[in-house]
Amino acid sequence: MKTVTLLRAALLGLFVLGTVGVGLELLLIEHFESTWQLVPLILMGTSLLAVLYLLIFRNSTALRVFQTVMGLFVMSGLVGLWLHYQGNAEFELEMYPSLTGLELFWEAIRGATPVLGPGTMVELGLLGLAYTYRHPIAVGTRTHASTEE
Repeated sequence: MKTVTLLRAALLGLFVLGTVGVGLELLLIEHFESTWQLVPLILMGTSLLAVLYLLIFRNSTALRVFQTVMGLFVMSGLVGLWLHYQGNAEFELEMYPSLTGLELFWEAIRGATPVLGPGTMVELGLLGLAYTYRHPIAVGTRTHASTEE
């Protein structure tokens, strides 16, 4: 088996493992109190279906579907970072209305809601996109033995 094939399989395995792990964690902490909190859970379920679709059909359409879901992972992670920060900042301002600038920023990023937690969605999305980079089933992709090893 070629090195790049093994690396690609490892990337997909890590993506699935990370997605299942984070998904279970979100369920355990009851991360479904609002519509926004459901977004990562829905994307994670969708991504696992997209992985199955890709593994079963192994065609360029399945690859594009997976890439699209990965793009949504990245976008949802960035939105989540903002939402977590905003929630913490609002809470801090309720407690200490005089906070401003760097002091407010510092308190908000250290707040109860993990501001960097949604970064996991960004990381998983990028991991999934790395799996698809120059994938041999992409339409128009030419692979050469010398670049694959």
